[in-house]
Amino acid sequence: MPELTISEVARQVGLQASAIRYYERIGLLPRAPRMSGQRRYDTTALYRLAIIQRARQLGFTLTEIRHLFFGFRNITRASERWRTLSQRKLAELDRLMDGIKAVRGLLKNMMTKCRCDTLDQCGKGIFRSMNRSVVSKRPPANYPHRLLRWVLSPQSRDGQ
Repeated sequence: MPELTISEVARQVGLQASAIRYYERIGLLPRAPRMSGQRRYDTTALYRLAIIQRARQLGFTLTEIRHLFFGFRNITRASERWRTLSQRKLAELDRLMDGIKAVRGLLKNMMTKCRCDTLDQCGKGIFRSMNRSVVSKRPPANYPHRLLRWVLSPQSRDGQ
């Protein structure tokens, strides 16, 4: 029998009630039955939310979490689901680390080689080197916003 209110669930899992309503609205959490107009949850909601939170902590997007729940055949074991998604996430992290290394190298290069007196001189040098730079040394196109948001501000992933 569902007996937990949304505020009780929120307190137990460490989320805002609005996040729980959002997860329900987008289908990650089944719609809770209502009693006197209030949502009532059972312990399975706590377990589902624990999975969602752990996945978010590991950098999984809401789309990837949806795939965890609904992107496999019903008989697929949880461990196999996690393994499949984890392999993809690790490959993504490897690509992001390559981007970080490339940017790190560019920053070190600028620190040691820049002898410009004015920003115009810097701009001229950067413009010239852009035409000569090797494509493999450039960071991924989504590097600035996606990587920095993911690496530096894990909290911002909750709203993703």
